[in-house]
Amino acid sequence: MSTQDASTGPAPADGGPAGTASAGKGGPRRRIALLAAVAVFILAADILTKALVVAHLRPGEPVHVLGTVLELNLLRNPGAAFSVGTGDTIVFTAIAVAVVVYIVRTARKLRSAAWALTLGLLLGGACGNLVDRIFRAPGLFRGDVVDFIEVTRYWPVFNLADSAIVCGGILTVLLALLGIHMDGTRGERNEREPKGAAASGLTSEERSDERGGNSPRKEHPEASAGNRASAGDTER
Repeated sequence: MSTQDASTGPAPADGGPAGTASAGKGGPRRRIALLAAVAVFILAADILTKALVVAHLRPGEPVHVLGTVLELNLLRNPGAAFSVGTGDTIVFTAIAVAVVVYIVRTARKLRSAAWALTLGLLLGGACGNLVDRIFRAPGLFRGDVVDFIEVTRYWPVFNLADSAIVCGGILTVLLALLGIHMDGTRGERNEREPKGAAASGLTSEERSDERGGNSPRKEHPEASAGNRASAGDTER
């Protein structure tokens, strides 16, 4: 009779906890949900604030919120964030589309909440300005982006989408410096060493020699003794 208690049930085949499979399925979905929620919030806030600004402000007539430190000043920007590259509207539209596609494809690999937040900020900001490029004058994919936030007169006018993109960029650099990967792991990855290197106990040189067929096959001491004994019997 087996000593294993029948009430406990069989152990998982992979040796891990029984709930590992279900947790693995739920984790990525939660991260994708977080990314989507952040992106939708940024996009909705950006569209709403731009609509209010266009409806209530006129170009050249800023509204002073905190004196000259913070103003609401309506501007039409054909370039990138902070009015950079005003003559390359089509180029920045293509870049925004590429960023959106990349983030959507990368979302399947997400296991990190920090990266989900970061990519959500980048996705929401890129989509916010992309909506302006598509639907605003002077034409399809050539539309001017609405900027309205002016912090002192020495800083370019920007919008909420620009702020989200900048914050996402800063978080990207911080996560990279901290060694946090999108799959939730931390630290430097050694791409040169195979996953089974530690289990095999062989150095990289030994594995290289084995693949090239140059390494002599090591024989276990007991096996060597048995071979010598067999050879002696044969001679007799």
